[in-house]
Amino acid sequence: MNADVPASRELAGIAELAARATGDRLRTAFRSRPQVDHKRDFHDPVTEHDRAAEETIRAVLDEHTPGSVVVGEEGGVQGDGSGGVRWYVDPIDGTANFAVGLPFFCVSIAAVSGGELVAGVVYDPVRDDMFTASLGGAACNGEPIESRGAARDRTAVVATSYPSPHDLRGGREDVLRRYGRIVDSFATVRRPGSAALTLAHVAAGWADVAYDSSINAYDIAAGLLLVRQAGGTYVPIGGEPGGDDWDAPGYLACVGGFDLAGSVLAEIADLKGAGTG
Repeated sequence: MNADVPASRELAGIAELAARATGDRLRTAFRSRPQVDHKRDFHDPVTEHDRAAEETIRAVLDEHTPGSVVVGEEGGVQGDGSGGVRWYVDPIDGTANFAVGLPFFCVSIAAVSGGELVAGVVYDPVRDDMFTASLGGAACNGEPIESRGAARDRTAVVATSYPSPHDLRGGREDVLRRYGRIVDSFATVRRPGSAALTLAHVAAGWADVAYDSSINAYDIAAGLLLVRQAGGTYVPIGGEPGGDDWDAPGYLACVGGFDLAGSVLAEIADLKGAGTG
């Protein structure tokens, strides 16, 4: 499939269908305190609803784009690739929030065609907000969104998962010192717990800056496109030279017009030395 605007909008529409197909289940299960299992460690929860939602999404994507590859958080890589589309799926981004009843989680689905990120949706089932990005722009519930907000750190709200347990294992005192600089420099620091939904909020101008140092492609591919198509900035951090932006393990995103070069995060994230081509 060629990466033109009509084709990208078609893929965005398919992603919307797949995301909405999970809505009733997730809303019904929300605040039911489902049983929680763990994957890598106790910081990495999963529920039966993560797995069921991904199965639902895979079924919709397979129906509308047969032969596509689906890279899912729970089911891994499936599909023969004959359809020419590669989907990145996180059925519940923010599982820890979902499991305890905090209303900040979402479904994230993105499509890559011809080596280009061409469509993405982030669906907030609690608020029934559908953020959609294609090569034709970005919208929330069908209304165009524009990434605009604060211009500098001291007036900005930053949302971040930094420092993560992984970061702390790399040198606790130094990492906490960096985090202290973020707290001192920004008007407000928040730790909302869903990278995809946070990026959608940056795209809509509801948060000013987002930063994560350890992330997966299925968490951020849709949000990446949302931010850029809404006029914001998304900088991948730590990726391989010549690699795809959505495969980089970290990112720094901000609303349009924000002074990223003058931000303390530019230094903390080492933008000059991170190899962020």
